[in-house]
Amino acid sequence: MTPEPVRLDPVAVQRLAPETWRALIAISTAAKKSGLGDELIELVKLRASLLNGCHYCIAMHTGISRGLGVSEQRIQAVEHWRDSDLFSPRERAAFAWTDGLTHLAKGGVPNSVYREASEAFSETDLAALTSVVVSINAWNRIALAYGFQPETEAGGRR
Repeated sequence: MTPEPVRLDPVAVQRLAPETWRALIAISTAAKKSGLGDELIELVKLRASLLNGCHYCIAMHTGISRGLGVSEQRIQAVEHWRDSDLFSPRERAAFAWTDGLTHLAKGGVPNSVYREASEAFSETDLAALTSVVVSINAWNRIALAYGFQPETEAGGRR
């Protein structure tokens, strides 16, 4: 049996591609200057990470959401947001937008989703939301490519 290849960890990727890393950090943090709010940004990042199956990012954005005071019930409901009454129309529009941008292979973002998002967000905030979704999808792909593992409760990697 062929042994599993050793993949890069986040520190190595940051060291080997510092300009890319810095650019993604800049995109990721630019939305904090918008009217989206930290809680919505983190829930959107969690939603995209759930769709992509990125356990590293799921753990990270779950933890950040908890730190912001998001209830465990709302965090758990992000996975099945369409069936939950725990989210505002604005949050629901953000999740629909996230789903559309994350699943582009299904034919792009439907007009109905764009209409819903553009009614819930100003043009500026929709542009910021799009940047959040684009950046978390990029981070998910990096983490999945290299098999990044979330930290355990003891502080080490799984």
